[in-house]
Amino acid sequence: MNESERWLSVEEIGAHLGVSKETVYRWLEKKKIPARRVGRLWKFKASEVDQWVSDGGAEENSAHNERGKNAQRDPI
Repeated sequence: MNESERWLSVEEIGAHLGVSKETVYRWLEKKKIPARRVGRLWKFKASEVDQWVSDGGAEENSAHNERGKNAQRDPI
C-alpha cells in the first residue's frame, strides 16, 4: 500500500469495483471487505480492496468462502 494513497468512500470503492454501494454495504455487514470506520463513514484503500478481490474475497459463493482456502471448486 502506498502511504500517500487516498482513502475512498463507499461510493468511490463501488465505482472502482463496478458494483453498487448496496453491494459494498452488504460486504461490510458480513465483515468481508477490508475497511476502516472514520466516525460514521466507511473508508477504503483501493490497494487493500484490490488484493482482497484477487484473493477471492468478493466471490459470493466461492469454494474459498464456503469450504476453506484450499478447497477445489465443483466442476460445472
